[in-house]
Amino acid sequence: MLHELLLALVGYTGDLIIDEREHQKSLGVNLSPDAPISDQRSFKLASDISFIDPAERDLIERLITLGFYYRELDRFAAKSRNLSWIRSADVSPLDRASELSKPKAQKPSVYRRAIANGLVEILSLYRSAVLQIEQKLLSETMPILATVTQGLNKFFVILPPLYDLILEIERDDIRGGQLLNLLHKRCHCGVPELQACIQRLLWHGHQVLYNQLASWMVYGILQDQHGEFFIRRQEESDVEYGSSIPDISEKLARLSTDDSSLRDWHLGFHIFLDMLPEYIHMRVAESILFAGKAIRVLRNPSPAFQFQDALGNQRKTQGFQKVQRLAGHIPLPKEPLLNIKVIGEELLPQSEADKIETMLQDLKESSEFHKRSFEYSVDSIRAIAASHLWQLVVVRADLNGHLKALKDYFLLAKGDFFQCFLEESRQLMRLPPRQSTAEADLMVPFQLAAIKTIGEEDKYFSKVSLRMPSFGITMKSSQVDLPKTKTYADGSSGAVLSNTSSETSLDGWDGIALEYSVDWPLQLFFTQEVLSKYRRIFQYLLRLKRTQMELEKSWASVMHQDHTDFAIHRNDRINCSISQPRRQRFRPMWRVREHMAFLIRNLQFYIQVDVIESQWNVLQSHIQDSHDFTELVGFHQEYLSALISQSFLDIGSVSRILDSIMTLCLQFCWNIENQESSQNTSELERIIEEFNKKSNSLYTILRSSRLAGSQRAPFLRRFLLRMNFNSFFETTARGVMNVVRPRPSVPVSNQQ
Repeated sequence: MLHELLLALVGYTGDLIIDEREHQKSLGVNLSPDAPISDQRSFKLASDISFIDPAERDLIERLITLGFYYRELDRFAAKSRNLSWIRSADVSPLDRASELSKPKAQKPSVYRRAIANGLVEILSLYRSAVLQIEQKLLSETMPILATVTQGLNKFFVILPPLYDLILEIERDDIRGGQLLNLLHKRCHCGVPELQACIQRLLWHGHQVLYNQLASWMVYGILQDQHGEFFIRRQEESDVEYGSSIPDISEKLARLSTDDSSLRDWHLGFHIFLDMLPEYIHMRVAESILFAGKAIRVLRNPSPAFQFQDALGNQRKTQGFQKVQRLAGHIPLPKEPLLNIKVIGEELLPQSEADKIETMLQDLKESSEFHKRSFEYSVDSIRAIAASHLWQLVVVRADLNGHLKALKDYFLLAKGDFFQCFLEESRQLMRLPPRQSTAEADLMVPFQLAAIKTIGEEDKYFSKVSLRMPSFGITMKSSQVDLPKTKTYADGSSGAVLSNTSSETSLDGWDGIALEYSVDWPLQLFFTQEVLSKYRRIFQYLLRLKRTQMELEKSWASVMHQDHTDFAIHRNDRINCSISQPRRQRFRPMWRVREHMAFLIRNLQFYIQVDVIESQWNVLQSHIQDSHDFTELVGFHQEYLSALISQSFLDIGSVSRILDSIMTLCLQFCWNIENQESSQNTSELERIIEEFNKKSNSLYTILRSSRLAGSQRAPFLRRFLLRMNFNSFFETTARGVMNVVRPRPSVPVSNQQ
């Protein structure tokens, strides 16, 4: 009887101790090794045994439940450790077809296999305890049942919870990070023996996690063939159907380049929350994701970048050899060898990779998981990756030079170039753009301006190209063929500048845009979203500069015409008497033109000096102080956000008023040159009245308490001080708000 009990304790039943499921085999119960774990304790003492006392029967049935737990745990371990799936890649097509016809097998799991290894260790301790009990029973002359109970007593607090654990794993198909999360929760118990066992299982699971982390953060390889890691490759279906609007813009960037490293950086990988254990914070997971992507970039440089980098090194070497040759030290070789291969160690030295691997190895060898140590190691690895990525982008790829080029051309820092371009294209822009040739028409003045103002030393100009977006995409077709004297809609704005306004500009030239050619690895920094913000600011600034130039040109044109008329007719009393009232009649309009120029000049000075230059200095200080790529990306995003915010492009009411004011200024300039007709006079009066309303509304909004308390306040106060230095705007705005009386659009001539 004792021998059969010992066999039952290690999972083998017989005549006295039976498995009820074996009697149910005729009813279709599956007892194969791949069968699910039983949720019913089926080991029972045979009912026809009459020589055992009821107390002993209860004790034996309590003991044989340990045998049931052992057998089910052993079955789970054997099933989870089955490696037959490894050979599935070499299966012939016929065998694969036969396998597909069979019922679907359970998907393999590396984490379950690791947990199964831990279970095997625990079960080996149990088998050793049973073996010791057997030896003790054999050595005793009068073996007693209490010896078995005393030897296995500690397993009554270990095996039942482990059995419940594997039941839950099987029932809910728990795998990967979810399995680690379950074990981490079960570690918090008040039984030291059970806590030690579950911590050992968690240790085995963490070995797999650390191996995946090492593959990802040391070599940039995602080793996860069963989808159990919380870093996952982005599927095409996810990109197509689960993307937001910024994701779509990055997808376009992905489609426009053939470099796989850039595709991986922007859209290749993401955090799969279902497999992220709860004890790993989202910030830590994002650091792991960034570190792996950075290592992939550093270990796989673009071939074009390799060539450029090698060419640059060759030029430096040639320059050094030339100096040495002139000094008479060494002869210059006739054909220096060009090494176009950048060794991976230059971007990520092997010593740094070894340091990362050592950190992960220390975590792997620790007997317990310490959250603080894990987060510290991840932050350290992320800092190493970010530092080397910063070295690649900032130093090797000359980030600051490209930032300066974007400032020169997209933020109009090269004012002489754009002044020349607008002057060369002024007559062209007086006509509606032609849909088929608008971009080609603009290239002539663009190249002329470059010849006159851009020197050969500016190597970044070749990366800038002028674009006139298709009217069918960024502008309505009704914009194309409108005459220049057509009345502009109040509050209209360019289609590219203001996405919130349903109105569109009647001037098709507002769609002029710049494109910047970005090479690897700068696409990691200058994404399509970033370049779209630069284009948005550029279109706004170019329209502002064009308005300011038209106001100056109109004044010069009218004054030249007036002086010519005065010189021709100075001896003609009749014509002089006619010309003098005309000058008196239009002099108030020239005063309004000065008001327009005053507002546009101050707005332009505010944006270029108070906003762009000040934010540029802040960005430069951040670039000098920071050696972290992610910090640098954040600083640049803050820089662009500050430019848009402090230029009022993010406030629909202000941007619409400013667009309307610029539209009215252009209308005024185009109409004031045709002063002879009475129709133009009435049109000018309407334009002046609208300008007065819009300028007063602008001042009122900028003085509002909402803007006074925002981040724009310090620079905004300077702008308001320049505008209202003599309280003119404040007085007129207060008069409009109190509706004292309507302000005449054209002052009476006898007030002069």
